[in-house]
Parts: sequence; structure tokens; C-alpha cells
Amino acid sequence: MKTVSQIDNNALAEILFPNTNLTIEQMEEKFPKRNLKDGARVTRYAPSPTGFMHIGNLFTAFVSERVAHTTDGIFYVRIEDTDKKREVENGVEGILRDLESFGLAVDEGAKGQNEDKGDYGPYRQSMRKDIYHVFAKYMTEQGYAYPCFCTAEELDEIRSKQEAEKLDMGYYGEFAKCRELTLDEIKSKIDAGVPYVVRLKSPGTSEGKAIFDDMIKGKIEMPENRQDIVLLKTDGIPTYHFAHAVDDYLMGTTHVVRGDEWISSAPVHLQLFKCLSKRPPKYAHVSPLMKEENGGKRKLSKRKDPEAAVSFYFEQGYPALSVREYLLTLANSNFEDWRKPNPDAHQDEFPFNFKKMSPSGALFDLVKFNDVSKNVISRMTADEVYELSVKWAETYDKDLFAKLIQNPEFSKGIFSIDRGGNKPRKDIAKWNEISEYTEYFFTAPQNVEMPENVLAEDVKAILEKYVEVYNPDHTKDEWFGAIKEICEPLGFSPDVKAYKQSPESFKGHVGDVSGIIRLAVTGRKNTPDLYAIMQLLGKDEVISRLNK
Repeated sequence: MKTVSQIDNNALAEILFPNTNLTIEQMEEKFPKRNLKDGARVTRYAPSPTGFMHIGNLFTAFVSERVAHTTDGIFYVRIEDTDKKREVENGVEGILRDLESFGLAVDEGAKGQNEDKGDYGPYRQSMRKDIYHVFAKYMTEQGYAYPCFCTAEELDEIRSKQEAEKLDMGYYGEFAKCRELTLDEIKSKIDAGVPYVVRLKSPGTSEGKAIFDDMIKGKIEMPENRQDIVLLKTDGIPTYHFAHAVDDYLMGTTHVVRGDEWISSAPVHLQLFKCLSKRPPKYAHVSPLMKEENGGKRKLSKRKDPEAAVSFYFEQGYPALSVREYLLTLANSNFEDWRKPNPDAHQDEFPFNFKKMSPSGALFDLVKFNDVSKNVISRMTADEVYELSVKWAETYDKDLFAKLIQNPEFSKGIFSIDRGGNKPRKDIAKWNEISEYTEYFFTAPQNVEMPENVLAEDVKAILEKYVEVYNPDHTKDEWFGAIKEICEPLGFSPDVKAYKQSPESFKGHVGDVSGIIRLAVTGRKNTPDLYAIMQLLGKDEVISRLNK
């Protein structure tokens, strides 16, 4: 009696896939090669809707999007939802919302739970079962697939034997017992309703090598795959490995950008493409984001680090532009050098390059991220800061929201102070700092502590005298001139240099006098331009605060 290895593979394919009548050639006609310019790259983000998005996931997706769009290519989203047991409610919507919130422009793919955009869908693996069966049938016809009826108990026995004899674990070689079933045995088991999976009949050997050039890590050489991995599960749904190969081929993916935990799977994926007689995409394996701790480095952790969850950035109020800016500093080592001479250039103008990515993992530094975000916000217009902070506050800070929308022009006036020019102030890193930053504009300061180097009676004299000369119609030069005029009669030097030359001759200098006025008006030692603050508050409010 002939074994499977000797029988007509076409006959076996008909037994396993009697209702699959389409061919690979027909699939290729339905999903033709993309008509893109030379060098254009097609990348994808292919998440499973099984939980919240990690900043590392966003980083990988962002790299994938940049690779596509800096070459006038296509970035699409494919939902890998074959594991229905682990899928969370509204998981797809959450993923798409996060991508949109951080400004990742998706050209095609899943748009919602049951909606797609593009000509290469469905973009959910759970809806592509018939497509996978066409390719599984082809694999069977080529002698690269067969049914496996092994029970869980039989697989456990194999594992126990391998452990006892200290052999490589898995279903391969002499342990792949279903490889040698006869056609009659296969028919009999199927007719009897015995459940089965479809496995790859791996052509790999223990001596073979899988060699490929990783776009980030360079040349990688590994043992080739010799495991007869599962292609289709008992319900006919594919495993990730098989679906990945079929989908990336039909959707025209040129570059697969993914976490480096998938490097170990690369030999399997390369072998699948070889068995399908298809050219594999290029692979770029992204190292995990790292964090310094106790003098060493570790992976950014979902359990330990709040900044690992993308929800952290929404809650704290970091602008999407800031997150993207910082991710670019992590992704390409030359981004900061590019940014310095191009402070106002759009991020999309940066020539993203795989070769500038760290093969060992970038260091995520929240302090540096805050500095980057301050720079980004400092380059925004007052209107942009107002709109974005209001949008954030509506969800996360109702009191601030009410203050900001009560008088939009006044609020925009706050954000316009010291904004623009070559050296804008960099006070704000995230929107949850706005409340404290703007507090004195909405509420007069209480119980202000004056500096110890100025006597109480001098503080009183300064404020009383300044109320007499304060004029809201003054220009900025006239305003400061009025402050200088009251200095000498009160025993303070109107000239800082003169004070430094003879400090014993004065109670202080003009900086001390203006500092007293600043404290009385704002309650703070350090603020944006005091003249602009007083102009915005208006005469009545300023006089009221000075009199207090």
C-alpha cells in the first residue's frame, strides 16, 4: 500500500479540500500586483485585538508608516484576529483610534469592526478562511502539506520522549508519525470524523541554514526550520505563521516591520514562502524600547512603567505631535541633527532610513521626552495650544475646561505671551500642566510670600508708589521706564550694574523692584513677560492685585 509520500498529492488535496475550487492563479488575478513607482514600499501594521496598545507597538507601527510614506508607498492595517478566545471587546476600534490619535495615516485596511478600505481585503484574517484554503490546497498538491490526526495525549507522549532523551522538541522527522499515513488511512479517519490539523511537511534538515539580510540588524544566519508546524487548525482557521505568508504575498507587502521577538520565527516564514514558490518580503526587526534602572537597562515594562501604555499619553495630555517627534529621535539617530537646522519643518520631510535605527534597542527617557515636547509646544501657535488643551481638558480636567472656554480670546491671549520668535518660552510639556501654568490669570494670588532681602515696609512702599505711576497705555519701554523712575526715591538702584559696583549704597536694584510687582500681580517669582501679563489682565485687575 502506498504512503502519503508516494501517492498522488493531487488526490490528497481533493480529499482535504473538496470544496476549494479556486487556484492561486485566480487569487493573483483578484489581487494583482500593486502599480507603484520604483522604490515605493508597502508596509503593514498587523495587530491582534487582544489588549491595550503598548508604546512599543506604536513605535513599530510608526516606523512601518514612515518607511512606506517616505517612499510614496502604502501603509495598511491588517487585523490578525484568528484567536477569538483572547479577543477583547472593541479591540479593533481601539487600535484604529490609537493610530489615528497619533497621526499615523493609514492608506487602506480595516476601518472598523466590519468595514474595510482598499482593494486587497478582507483585512481581517477571520474573514479570509477560503483564501487560506486555496494556498493550503496548493501546498498539499506540491507535497508540502498533510493531515495530522494526533491527539493531545499523543503529542504529550512525543514531548515526554524528547525530554527524556534530551532531543529537540517538536513535531518533526521520526516524531511526525502522521507523515507516513496511507491514503486509505487518511480517508478512513476523515470519514469517521476524526479531527485533524493540516501540517507543513517541512523540507528542512538539521544541517540546513536560514540566511537573510535584516534591514535593521544586518545579516542573520539561523538553523532552518524542520518542524512540521500546523498550517490549519482543526476548525480550518490558519495559524499566524501560514496566514502571515499568504496575506503578505497577496497584499503586496514589500517590508515587514515587527518586533525582534519574531526573529525566531523567520526561518519558518522564509520556508513557507519557498514552499509557496513566492518571493518573501524583506524583514526589519525592531528592538524593544529600553529604560535605565539601577545603572543598567531593561525593557520598558507594561507592569512596571505607566509610560508603556499609550493611554498614559492621552491622560497626561501629551500632544500627538510630541509623541511622534520623540519616536523619531528614538527611531533614527540622525533626526536631532536634522531638526536643529530645520526647526519649523514638518516631520514628514525627514528622510527616514532603516540604516539609522539602533539594532540593540533605543533608550526611552521620560525626562528627555518632556524636553522634546516642550520644544514642540513652544513652536505651536496660541490658537493651536488653545484648541488642543481645550480638547484634552474636556475629558480629563472639567474645571480647566470651564475656565478656558469662558473667554476664548482671553485664554488664547495667555498662550500668546512669549510665543513665537527665535526664543519662545518652553514652560509646557503636556496639557495637564496648563491648569497650574494659567492659574494666576484666573485667580488673584493669595498669601504671597515676599522675598527676604526686601523689608516689609519697602514692599509696601514699592507697591503704593507703583500704583501711582502704573499706566496700561504705556508701551513696554515706557512701562519699564516707570518702574525705573520709582527706584531711586525708594532707595533702589535703577541700574543693576551700578548696584553691583556699590551694593552697600542701595536697598536693592530695579530687578528687585520689578520682582515685587511680579509677585504681587502673579504670586510667582518666574513668569512669562510681565508687561504682557498685565496688559492681558487689564487695569482694574492689576490695580486690585497691587492694592492687596
